[in-house]
Amino acid sequence: MRVAMWYNNQDVRLEEMPIPKISAGELLVRVEACGICGSDVMEWYRLDRAPLVLGHEIGGQIVAVGKGVTRYQEGNRISAAHHVPCNTCHYCLRGNHTACETLRRTNFDPGGFAEYLRLPAINVDRGVFLLPDEVSYEEATFIEPLACVLRGQRRARLQPDDSVLVIGSGIAGLLHVLLAGALGAGRVIATDINDYRLEAAQRFGAEATISAREDVPARLRQVNQGLLADLVIVCTGAVSAINQALKSVERGGTVLFFAPTEAGITIPVSINELFWRNDVTLTTSYAASPADYQTALELIRAGTVSVSQMITHRLSLAEAGLGFQLVAEAQNSIKVIIEPQKKD
Repeated sequence: MRVAMWYNNQDVRLEEMPIPKISAGELLVRVEACGICGSDVMEWYRLDRAPLVLGHEIGGQIVAVGKGVTRYQEGNRISAAHHVPCNTCHYCLRGNHTACETLRRTNFDPGGFAEYLRLPAINVDRGVFLLPDEVSYEEATFIEPLACVLRGQRRARLQPDDSVLVIGSGIAGLLHVLLAGALGAGRVIATDINDYRLEAAQRFGAEATISAREDVPARLRQVNQGLLADLVIVCTGAVSAINQALKSVERGGTVLFFAPTEAGITIPVSINELFWRNDVTLTTSYAASPADYQTALELIRAGTVSVSQMITHRLSLAEAGLGFQLVAEAQNSIKVIIEPQKKD
């Protein structure tokens, strides 16, 4: 089978690999669509493990079923979670499934930028999601990122009528804009350094946009009735964005650090000014649980979060290198999808 082998963001090669063989409890999936995630282009996080077949935002069809699998059959249209929890450890029993060691070790074989992949038995047991007829393979690639966004807003305790500032209007930021609006946020404001993405944020529901090159807290007060934001969601790892976030949160508000920084970055924080006097909460969110996937799928199925309009590029495996460049450059693209079955 053909795969897009990642060596770095400028070196993605079309290579051949054997189609994975499945064992009892496993599934073989023909990948129809796979989204390129922002984490796929984080070279500092992946270079020491290259070359890799990446890709975890999938929609596909089951083409072979391992012995003992009874819930799924050949021909089923599915999405799947690449990371799944054990459901029995200290973290899972406390509802912190994404802290589970099993979740952090599980994965696809090889990855979604391939014509086929094997789902291990543990993923089949708790991480496969049947696609309703009204959800396309392309829309299925949004289930995982939307699940992560859903978990993040839940951890940040988004309340109806909250004012929300989304810093960084890439795909994650735009999904936060869409979901916050769907969940009843009072006013959603978005920032970015790129005009193309600021225009996209307005299309997807931001009431106002602010160039990140401006004085963001001051402009925020101008568009938010003199107040800062009840919830600030940081969707970029840039240190300047983090500092903007800390200055843009209202008293009693929350800052959600949704995107990671590069390794080794630290930010000084004033305990008295931020916490003791202003009662600000800082929180983070990593990944999503299978329950979040199921909720995300339902939000897409119901049209509550309309995601297909976010797709800007549909590329073949041979064009995966272009896709990685588009996502890494973060310019005039939003959602880039690789279609492994697409003819070159």
